[in-house]
Amino acid sequence: MNKIKINTAEKELYYNGEVIVKYVIEYPEIVETPFQIGKEKFNHYNREKALELKKFAEGEFYSQAKETYEYNKANGYPIMVYELINECNITYNMQNLLSLYFDEYTFAGGAHGATVRKAQTWDLKLGLQIPLHAFFIKNPYYQIDIVKQIIQQIEKQIEEGNNIFFPDYCKLVLDTFRMENYYLTPKGITIFFQQYDIAPYSSGIQTFIVTNR
Repeated sequence: MNKIKINTAEKELYYNGEVIVKYVIEYPEIVETPFQIGKEKFNHYNREKALELKKFAEGEFYSQAKETYEYNKANGYPIMVYELINECNITYNMQNLLSLYFDEYTFAGGAHGATVRKAQTWDLKLGLQIPLHAFFIKNPYYQIDIVKQIIQQIEKQIEEGNNIFFPDYCKLVLDTFRMENYYLTPKGITIFFQQYDIAPYSSGIQTFIVTNR
């Protein structure tokens, strides 16, 4: 197993003496591994992604928060604190394979914030991220098989009353399935859909474990 630590960059940003933006950005760093090339590329990639997010929080996001602050002040509304929280979750770490996802939560007003999930799966021996199709080399129809497995799982959940999906979930699964939206776990390959893709906000981010049969 590769030794990994989660770094955190966090800050409160002020305007006119009041906090208007808070951010917490987690990003992974490989500390020990036998795969030196993979270690260097993985660490560089994730450090750069964290820096990009930090620049966004302190730039465009902060500017939006200032505009909201000025508007609320002028109209007698409460001061609103914008939030950006990027959480890192390691889901698979065995030999040369390392898989993880980030949940990027932002709150910029409204009834609630929004979360976007982004994932990475690495072959540290090669120092490259692995595309989903690499796990289905012997199956040219793997995308159809994945969609079928997902729809079957949705139908089972609906029958058991365990979840709520939009009525046209079959079409939505086809429309919103993205090849990059996957990560590995010890149980298998997990496909995920963003909030509102196939289900209401209250149902959260939907995940499905599929097999490369």
